[in-house]
Amino acid sequence: MLVAYDVIVVGGGNAAFAAAASARDHGAKRVLLLEKAPREKRGGNTHFSGAIFRFRYDDVSELDRFVPDAERDYPGFHKGVQPYPLEAYRDDLMRVTQGRSDPELSTLLIESSYDTMCWMQEVGRHKFELALSVMGVRVGNEVKWPRGAMIRAVHEGVGLSKTWFETGEKLRIEIRYDTGAQRLTQDGSGRVTGVLARGPEGFATFDAKAVVLGCGGFETNPEWRLRYLGAPWDHAKVRGSNFNYGDGLKMALDIGAMPWGHWSGCHATPINAEAADYGVQNLTDKTNRLSYIFGIMLNVEGRRWVDEGADMNSFTYAKYGGMILKQPRSLVYQIFDSKVLELLEPRYATSEPFRADTLEGLVKQLKVDHIQALRTLQEYNRGAGHGGPFNPAQLDGLHTEGVDPPKTNWALKLDTPPYVAWPVTGGITFTFGGLRINRDAQVIATDWKPISGLFTCGEMVGGLFHYNYPLGTGLMSGAVFGRIAGRAAALSNA
Repeated sequence: MLVAYDVIVVGGGNAAFAAAASARDHGAKRVLLLEKAPREKRGGNTHFSGAIFRFRYDDVSELDRFVPDAERDYPGFHKGVQPYPLEAYRDDLMRVTQGRSDPELSTLLIESSYDTMCWMQEVGRHKFELALSVMGVRVGNEVKWPRGAMIRAVHEGVGLSKTWFETGEKLRIEIRYDTGAQRLTQDGSGRVTGVLARGPEGFATFDAKAVVLGCGGFETNPEWRLRYLGAPWDHAKVRGSNFNYGDGLKMALDIGAMPWGHWSGCHATPINAEAADYGVQNLTDKTNRLSYIFGIMLNVEGRRWVDEGADMNSFTYAKYGGMILKQPRSLVYQIFDSKVLELLEPRYATSEPFRADTLEGLVKQLKVDHIQALRTLQEYNRGAGHGGPFNPAQLDGLHTEGVDPPKTNWALKLDTPPYVAWPVTGGITFTFGGLRINRDAQVIATDWKPISGLFTCGEMVGGLFHYNYPLGTGLMSGAVFGRIAGRAAALSNA
């Protein structure tokens, strides 16, 4: 007979560990964490992330506890960074989700974000740094930073995941690898009483006073992707973990949980078209290709198809990844000239681009309609360069005229050789559809009543993201609702 636990957490990423650590922090003595993956592939999507957290702060001095050497390392940091109060965070989230983000959950996320960062530092024992390689933009002798999303875990997703597992061991959280949850168990009243799981020894039932599901969405599952996202999502490359098949969602739906949010939506990313079908452990997020704002994108028909400069890339990349996937052959080329090469993210160095000293020579190397592609580039150059001046750190108004689609910012002419092109496709990161929860992260059933003993967090929370996603909000949501779920699960039987 297996001993009963106070709380069982299903999953092994950021949200799951936030829940497990929070449960221990709030009095749960026996906490079990079930990680479906083997030890060498542990950590879910967290391992593959850039580990950037978007959180509110009213004054830049509130960042000092996370990056105490910022002013020394980057003179002018305190003067240059803008405050990111609740209203600004809400405006960004509502703008990119077209006003559809659940108002109660989004407010809870935003209001709790700074305090949760402090809790991660203190209880989770995480260390943080400025995300220079991704978010810092050098303008002259200064580094410019976007407000809200500039701080990440040291060593990015690898460091974030490693620290959570180390913290879990120090908190005496029992971790079982190669153990995938299969079904929730319930008593006669409907209360969730544990989990049936399959591990190295076969099937076993683990009893608990409460269960937290934090095991991701269905991004790895091609059948569900086709069912909920539609074609061609069943052919998409998976940018992260190859273990997120929607197991937790299925278990919850099977006992009457309410589906909630944007089930036909997901977070996708422009990635190297030659990337593997699933995330590679040692590459993590290095297949990302997010500097498209400084160039143009051509599809195989030789046409531009989107405004590459509509907004900062942190507010467009999760949407553009899906749009790229829906282009013919799910393939586009990001084209730059030598003026902007130093502005490209270091991640571009993980693959070799096509190169040429003329645009015509570059186009001939690409799998595109050569005549139309050259015509598109010539039309773009005739219309580019209006307004400005060019400023890579902000929306600069340097735009095209007489070009369709327009480019509204950073519209430099492509006129300085050598020219380069990277082939890019759209890779799926996580799905938006999830479960309805209340303010305690307790799962709500289709009769609009909470399911006793069941909580959820991370990608399984439905309603926050619709159509798009602001960079850094996923990990922040995972930590916020993981902390809430763990606390509520621990206290539900206190």
